[in-house]
Amino acid sequence: MVTDEQYAVALDAAHPLADQRALLMRADPDLIYLDGNSLGPLPAATADRLAAFVSDEWGVQLVRGWQTWVDLPVEVGDRLGAALLGAAAGQVLVTDSVTVNLYKLAWAALAASPPGRRVIVTTSQEFPTDAYVLQAVAEQLGGSVRVGEGALREDVALVSRSHVDYRSGEVLDVAARTAEAHAVGALALWDLSHSVGSVPVDLDAAGVDLAVGCTYKYLCAGPGAPAFLYVRQGLSDELRTPIPGWFGHRDQFAMTSDYVPAAGVTRFLAGTPPIAGILAVDSGIDLVSGVGVDVLRSASMALTTFLVDLADEWLAPLGFRVASSRDASRRGGHVVLAHQDAYSISAGLIQDAGVVADVRPPDLLRLAPVPLVTSFADVREGVRRIRDLVASGSYHDARPRGRVT
Repeated sequence: MVTDEQYAVALDAAHPLADQRALLMRADPDLIYLDGNSLGPLPAATADRLAAFVSDEWGVQLVRGWQTWVDLPVEVGDRLGAALLGAAAGQVLVTDSVTVNLYKLAWAALAASPPGRRVIVTTSQEFPTDAYVLQAVAEQLGGSVRVGEGALREDVALVSRSHVDYRSGEVLDVAARTAEAHAVGALALWDLSHSVGSVPVDLDAAGVDLAVGCTYKYLCAGPGAPAFLYVRQGLSDELRTPIPGWFGHRDQFAMTSDYVPAAGVTRFLAGTPPIAGILAVDSGIDLVSGVGVDVLRSASMALTTFLVDLADEWLAPLGFRVASSRDASRRGGHVVLAHQDAYSISAGLIQDAGVVADVRPPDLLRLAPVPLVTSFADVREGVRRIRDLVASGSYHDARPRGRVT
């Protein structure tokens, strides 16, 4: 039976990642961490690399270190593109935040469109920041935002979607949706924040024009780690950035008063990059590519399927409903359970049950096992603790608190 402890033990015995759990640090063995889609755990190699950077590079080289640091946004971008994005060199930068990168690319796309194309199409399910940015870009450039699946018409300049829905976990077909945008003459901009490092991505093969994504979830690059952007080969030189900065200048150290954009994707750099954060991204690329995103995806699908099965047995009688797809191939790295008391339950789990999950309004509890850390036994124990907490009713005394991303 799926709820039997020995069933989980048997699944763990066959787990392909069981011997690699030391790659990520786990300070509290009793903590059940099911929030990998908000912030990935700390890789052991990243802790060592950042310590070495502080002592041996910054500490010793001081400003001389910029001789090797200055090109890191491009170099690590190329590594990320080749290893995890299906992107040839010269198309990816590691820089800024998702919000800033989304603004830069959406603005550039709309500004380059002819007067008769001033519509950005998106959906009501996108992450709030994406919606805020797209609306602001449209207002600034005399355009508008159209929400809805059936909104593709000849006046559309840009279609912006998320590869994996941040709430439901639904995985979209990037190639098919990109082709739909191209069919009406629009560019396609994808937010890969909940897919990179978790769900295979092949941007070049899918014909994607533009993309952004974060690195602190499945790449485990740490809180506030720099994000990335992608601009299709050949498209960069047709676009201009709304944030011209000296790192995006054709001759960065000429210190001229006029801005001349660099050739290619580099023009989308702006200010001085966060070097420690980029090194953490580089370490995360090593981690994920070393294990293999296909292996991680397979393990994630197995863990989340087990979680769904347990929820059916233990949690459904307590008022929970599985709100994400039951088809693992259509589900990203997290499972969503709906319950009217989701906020209080989440707070109670953290305060009293040693389970870290998160919530999304109005009533969604998100659970994201981390394949390199979370065992099937951990999933079983986590769901058991949820069951016991809710059955006891003690969560009603917990104080809900906000969570991010």
